[in-house]
Amino acid sequence: MKVLLSIKPEFVEEIMEGRKKFEYRKNIFKRPDVSSVVVYATKPYGKVVGEFEIERIIKEKPNKLWELTQDFSGITQKFFDEYFKDRKTGFAIQIRKFIEYDEPMDLKNYDNRIKTAPQSFLYLEG
Repeated sequence: MKVLLSIKPEFVEEIMEGRKKFEYRKNIFKRPDVSSVVVYATKPYGKVVGEFEIERIIKEKPNKLWELTQDFSGITQKFFDEYFKDRKTGFAIQIRKFIEYDEPMDLKNYDNRIKTAPQSFLYLEG
């Protein structure tokens, strides 16, 4: 099962360059069979740019999550701390290998059933 994940363009660039190997989320998918992520770079770019397989998903207290992932976070600790402020737990999706599409696509060209980008994520049907 794949999900479509909305990620800010600056973070997508960090992922593409290999500096960001963890995508942080306050909440995560409920389905246990999600194995890969299709990446939508949010506006102003607004394109589906590639995908990656999920190595693993880490669920931890934010301070422990940072300790485990900081070397490949692709973000500052200040940004991390603000993002997880007042949260008891957080999630880090570990990126196995990012595969960039030859041509970035509009959502409708990727899947014409998708009308708008998801706030967080969207399950993709086969």
